[in-house]
Amino acid sequence: MHWLDWATLGAYFVVMLLIGVWSHRRVSDVSDYFTGGGRMPWWLTGISHHMSGYSAAVFVAYAAVAYNYGITVYVWAFLPLALGTGVGAFLFAPRWNRLQKRFKVASPLEYLKRRYNVPTQQALAWSGAALKVFDVAAKWASVAVLLKVFTGMSMTNGILLTGIITLLYCTVGGLWADALTEFGQFIIQGVAALSMMWVVLDRLGGISGLGTLWHRLPEGHTDPLVGPYTAGFLTAYVVVKLFEYNGGMWNLAQRYMATDSPRSARRSAGLSAALYLVWPAILLLPAVAAPVLMPHVADPQQTYALMAQSYLPMGLVGLTLAGMFSHTMAMASSDANAVSAVVTRDILPALFPSFRNASGERGLLAGRVFTVVFIAGSMIVAIEADHFGGVLGIIVGMVAAVMGPISIPMLLGLLPAFRRCGPRAALASWALGLGGYFFVKYGLDGASQTTVVVTPLVTSLLVYTVLGLIMPEPNAEADAVVAAVSGPDDDLAPSPAVAQQPVVEQA
Repeated sequence: MHWLDWATLGAYFVVMLLIGVWSHRRVSDVSDYFTGGGRMPWWLTGISHHMSGYSAAVFVAYAAVAYNYGITVYVWAFLPLALGTGVGAFLFAPRWNRLQKRFKVASPLEYLKRRYNVPTQQALAWSGAALKVFDVAAKWASVAVLLKVFTGMSMTNGILLTGIITLLYCTVGGLWADALTEFGQFIIQGVAALSMMWVVLDRLGGISGLGTLWHRLPEGHTDPLVGPYTAGFLTAYVVVKLFEYNGGMWNLAQRYMATDSPRSARRSAGLSAALYLVWPAILLLPAVAAPVLMPHVADPQQTYALMAQSYLPMGLVGLTLAGMFSHTMAMASSDANAVSAVVTRDILPALFPSFRNASGERGLLAGRVFTVVFIAGSMIVAIEADHFGGVLGIIVGMVAAVMGPISIPMLLGLLPAFRRCGPRAALASWALGLGGYFFVKYGLDGASQTTVVVTPLVTSLLVYTVLGLIMPEPNAEADAVVAAVSGPDDDLAPSPAVAQQPVVEQA
């Protein structure tokens, strides 16, 4: 890279750190650190929700799919995000906000000990935290691939550089630092992506070249579903993303909890859904066009980086790399904050009674310590990413498949239709869903990607629903929780029916 590119990248990192320092002054307690004190504007949380939803994997793993298969990557990977988030704007987003306002929770899993019981909460907390280590590790590995192409930096050093910078700003500033840096990253990414799209269109012959591109692409690259990406895979992916992007990824539930009202949470989700509909098409256009412009790329994962190096002028290469960094740092920092919230508010109080009321300086210190632990652990896994199936193998094969069993009891537990589903249904759904994943992944030879994703999702959903019907577990406290988060919004004080009842700590 030219020195201007290095200067641009360095300035980006400095700005991220300054935002972290500024945000530190807005954090006075656990609520500020994990949910922004419930006073973030809807447009900020909407952009933050969107930026937290995907990472540099877009420019590595998904760019490789676009290079090899064409537009199918937009159809199966990003349209489900727009659809799922749009549905969640009405079904889940307002409920997460009411949950925070009425029960003063700082973690998306904190309500589960009331809705089900402590063992259910702990099962989802421990397994979800372990899953997020692998999820974020895939993002570190993605950005390290880009750094290696741009700068020649080794994978290990690239992972360490990105992780340490993220660690510094998100540890001191909490959710405010995450949201504000994500807004800045959205602007940087916008300039970089539009610049890249412009030069690609120029290489194709201008706007008119976009119309002829589809006839110049290899056979099958204009098919919406092709190769391993079948209709069955798409259907399963839509359902998985409905759960994942409405709270299954804990950091995204935090965005809804951080707004000032259920109406703002709904608007936040609507903004994020609109961005998912439009923005990925802009980001991935260069990779879709790459087989025409660069038909002999040896490693398709390097497609986007090679195009940037070849086509962009000095200065813009550094900006594009900063834009790629931005997605990874946005997702990783918000995941770190969410996992830290779960550990501090859900896991530690169950293990150590002295942490049950840790909301002051002790709670803040614990939150920051576990943010460091989480990011450090994910960097170690990222260095060994190839042993877990590579970037796309982790994102699709592991995260998408395991997300259903972890998120189904958590999200469906918010809805009145499932109020009779108690801890027995939740734990059985979680355990059998995970068991289904390990069976098809490691017990069956040659199981397709669709089978790996569908089996745990369908198993978990059926078990949760059927057990709730044939073995209902009526519970007045659970009913009160569901009623409280289902509206109306005229009184957002803590619900007396539930808030005044002590939580029974079960072994």
